[in-house]
Amino acid sequence: MKPSVIALYVVIVIAGITAPLVFPNYTFQIAVLWMMILFALTWDIMGGQMGYNSLGNIFFFGAGMYISAVVQIAQFAPVGEYTSAFGAYQVEFTDAQYYTGLGLGIVAAGIGAIFCAVILGACVFGLRGPYFAIGTLGLALAAAELIGGWEWVGGGGGISMPVFPGGPDLRSRFFYYIVFVLAITTFGFLRWLYTTRFGLAINAIRDNESKAEAMGLHTKRYKTAAWSIAAFFLGMVGAVFGNMVGFIEPLEVAFPTVTFGIFMVAMSLLGGKGTLWGPVLGATLFHVIKELTWIYLLGWQWVALGAIIVINVVFFQQGILGWAMDRWPEKFGIVVEPSPGEGRAVGAQEAAQ
Repeated sequence: MKPSVIALYVVIVIAGITAPLVFPNYTFQIAVLWMMILFALTWDIMGGQMGYNSLGNIFFFGAGMYISAVVQIAQFAPVGEYTSAFGAYQVEFTDAQYYTGLGLGIVAAGIGAIFCAVILGACVFGLRGPYFAIGTLGLALAAAELIGGWEWVGGGGGISMPVFPGGPDLRSRFFYYIVFVLAITTFGFLRWLYTTRFGLAINAIRDNESKAEAMGLHTKRYKTAAWSIAAFFLGMVGAVFGNMVGFIEPLEVAFPTVTFGIFMVAMSLLGGKGTLWGPVLGATLFHVIKELTWIYLLGWQWVALGAIIVINVVFFQQGILGWAMDRWPEKFGIVVEPSPGEGRAVGAQEAAQ
């Protein structure tokens, strides 16, 4: 690894650790930034590296949120009574009960999301192209409506999560660092994963799935594994976010398809899908622009974000990083060998990662 790359990693980690101390009033917003980076990275596993554009990855985020809530509550109180009516059944969680429930809830959310990915993958991986995208979108929309009608988990009224046993500042920093660790872990794991045979296999599926199958590649296994990896991290961050906001309900918090569900796609496209750093760059820029438009262009924020997406799709289809690699290949370590007719780029994948 180059010294410059190591230095970049060190700077990012130090910035992430010190951010809530330097900017205590923006701890929640910075935590959401790390969550957005995780969103973009996990979407890119399927959409960028494998060429399967899922519009329903937000399903795993919401599923993890509800799985965690049930696990946290069920250990110490009847879930149906706890969610039946606000204030009708109150439970005082001790510090040990809260932290135990939270830890088990996060783990259960990740594992439960994997099971969901395996089961749903058996249903939707027979679809390709736009049919797969629409099918996964339908899953997310259907999940929100089904949960909204399930009274045992609060229905449309939602669930008030157990109260954090600490002050507001400690609470915000506590959940911030969990989200930060999840985002860094996701990045590190994917950086390693894309250098293995698994990375080559999902790239082969993206380039030509039929030829990959003809060469003996078990494409459905790789597709299921890729979706399960994305689901695992999304489920865990969903569990954390549900506790971070303190209240979950199906449409706006757990399964926000028209916001977070679309954002994770837009962020990957903006930065450059199919690369490791592209989703990180796209998520950072998108979140900063989103926050600025929400503050200074209230009422026009959706117009501004829509314009960004249109400009991205029309003029920068390869994303910012892809456009920069095409324009300045030598800065990314890409050697262009002259050949009759056109040059050939060598090492593009390594440079992107």
